[in-house]
Amino acid sequence: MLRVSRLTDYATVVMTVIATHPADVLSTAQIADEARLELPTVSKLLKLLGHAGLVESFRGVNGGYRLARPAEAISLADIVEALEGPIGLTECSIAQGHCDRHAQCGVSGSWQSVSGAIDGVLRGMTLAQMLAGRPAAPAKGAANPAQANA
Repeated sequence: MLRVSRLTDYATVVMTVIATHPADVLSTAQIADEARLELPTVSKLLKLLGHAGLVESFRGVNGGYRLARPAEAISLADIVEALEGPIGLTECSIAQGHCDRHAQCGVSGSWQSVSGAIDGVLRGMTLAQMLAGRPAAPAKGAANPAQANA
């Protein structure tokens, strides 16, 4: 099964939470609460997202985080690469020369095409589009559907 890591999935959730407050600087605790994720996990994600230039951090009493650029200018590929590194299904689809079997391989071109298609979809999907497809947040005190199904 091809899948992104749980942390990458959580990073998209964190980014959509921040994107719902474009003019605000949000505390890590507020982001964790709205995302319904553990504070240490959110802290780790914010550090990685900050290093990738996707969020800005502010210190002090009113410190916190906000998007480094508009949600329309952040692609899903940006988020995936911040957590996972370069996008590619096989070593040869990331960069030429990573596989010692390249000269004898008859499928590397096909894998490069598939990886390119996936990369294109991820680059074509913005954080704003992810946010537009997000269901409404449950009312305070309502059960979390993910927990109810667990």
